[in-house]
Amino acid sequence: MARELVPVLVTASVLFVSLNLTPSAAHAQQSSDSTSALPNAPQPAQATNQPAEMGTPQAVTGDISGTVLDTNGNVLPGAEVTLSDPSGSAIRTVVSGSDGQFAFAGLAPNVYTITVMGPRMSTFTSIQIPLQAGESHIVPPITFSVSGGTTSVTVNGNKEELAEQQVQIAVQQRVVGIIPNFYTTYDWNAPPMEAKQKFQLGLRSVFDPISFLTVAGIAGAEQYQNIFPAYGGGIGGYGKRYGAALATHVSAGLLSRAVFPAIFHQDPRYFYKGKGSFGSRALYAMSAAVMTRDDDGRWRVNYSQMLGNFSAAGLSNLYYPASDRGASLVIFNGLADTAGNAAGNLIREFVLKKFTKHVPKGANGQP
Repeated sequence: MARELVPVLVTASVLFVSLNLTPSAAHAQQSSDSTSALPNAPQPAQATNQPAEMGTPQAVTGDISGTVLDTNGNVLPGAEVTLSDPSGSAIRTVVSGSDGQFAFAGLAPNVYTITVMGPRMSTFTSIQIPLQAGESHIVPPITFSVSGGTTSVTVNGNKEELAEQQVQIAVQQRVVGIIPNFYTTYDWNAPPMEAKQKFQLGLRSVFDPISFLTVAGIAGAEQYQNIFPAYGGGIGGYGKRYGAALATHVSAGLLSRAVFPAIFHQDPRYFYKGKGSFGSRALYAMSAAVMTRDDDGRWRVNYSQMLGNFSAAGLSNLYYPASDRGASLVIFNGLADTAGNAAGNLIREFVLKKFTKHVPKGANGQP
């Protein structure tokens, strides 16, 4: 009897499962059967909606890119560049690469600003950048001056203010606190001075009290060696030698460090190197007598220094004794001044820094 009930129970179970299928499952099964049975039948409504979703157009974005440079025109890697929205909230931050470049891609149309900063660098904030859909906006090259210690330079400041700051740094530099060391800059990336500041520093240097003592020493040496014998001896001879030496000092200083640098847009300062082998530093120091940095940071022939030296030597024909005048006096004095500049640069490179007061902290020459 039990064995006879087994087929009946199995049949009942199958009927129960069939009757309790969910409507969705039954519909899915029916749809599957219908699809397989009728290949050309219309697809269900759910399937026809899918292509419409896939065809929804994506928003068109833009990008902003640029390059960070130092004052010499070299690329500046490692600068931190932050993108902000109109409210000033930071959106994204990147670091300039080894080529100095940065980029923000996939930006929605909006108005943005970028801020650039980094170790020992001042902070730069751009003007507002309106970005349209699909636009690739390239920011003009951003030039930074690397600053050291307490002496900071802001690249978005007024040029004249930066130039005035350089003059203030220079006039505080004195060897053992007494002897002027105005024309040595220990900041390799120091911003240039404008013509006005070149004249200010030139006049300050020429008429510094220590300069008059230096001229007195030169005149005394000439008196002792009986150079320019036509001047004679005694107090009168010394006075003439002092006057001639002072005239040469003033004309050479102003012409080579103010007049011609303003005309040729060249920097009259010596840029302390401070790194490398003794030979490389010595060669650099001597070459700086005939090579200098333009106001745009490029190295060029030092027309200012050489023309200043030879022009001052030419003017010396007006006040040196008639017996000593002529082309030979101009050539000798011009070459002597140029050689003196080279010797002075060697002293600047290897000696003066350790004895100079008020050198900006962290200003250690070439990076």
